[in-house]
Amino acid sequence: VGFLMENGGLGFVEAVKDLAQILGMPVPDDDSRPEDREKARLHKEKQTTLTEVLAHAAQHWRGQLKISPRAVSYLKGRGLTGEIAARFGLGYAPDNWRGLASAYPKYDDPLLVEAGLVITPDADSDIPESEAKRYDRFRDRVMFPIQDRRGRVIAFGGRVLGDDKPKYLNSPETEIFHKGRE
Repeated sequence: VGFLMENGGLGFVEAVKDLAQILGMPVPDDDSRPEDREKARLHKEKQTTLTEVLAHAAQHWRGQLKISPRAVSYLKGRGLTGEIAARFGLGYAPDNWRGLASAYPKYDDPLLVEAGLVITPDADSDIPESEAKRYDRFRDRVMFPIQDRRGRVIAFGGRVLGDDKPKYLNSPETEIFHKGRE
C-alpha cells in the first residue's frame, strides 16, 4: 500500500481500494448508501460481462491464428514461435467485415459495440440502427490481447499483416479499458 501511495500519488483509502481491486477482493464500505451499493454491484456485473465478451473474442482469434498459414508465416518472419504466441494469447482476425458473426450467435448484441469489437454508424447519422451495417473493428490483423492486472482481457491491439493503414489499431476506450490506466 505504501508503494502505491508513494508511486501513484494515491491517498490511503484509494490505495487500499486499488490494491483490493488488483487482488479481486471486495472493500467493505459501511458509509455507502444502499443505492450506491446497488450501483457498484451493477457496474461490477457489467465489467464482468464485458470481460467475458472480450475473452470469447480472444479465444476465437486464437483459433483463427491456428488455421491461417499467412498469419503464422507473418509471426514466424517476426521471430515469434508458436510457444510465444500461445503464451501471450496471440490471435488473428481474418480479413472479413463480419468475421465475429461466426463467434457470436447474436452479432447484433450491443455488448459487442460496448466492448469495442464491432462498429456501427454514428448515432448522429440518419440511418436507423435496425438498418445500420455493423462490422468488425479488427480485420486482417494479428491480435494482441490487453489484460488488466488480474489477467482478464480488457481490450486488444491489432497489427495489420499487409501495408494497410493504420498499421496498429487498438480498442477504443470502454467502461473497462482506459489506456492511461493500463
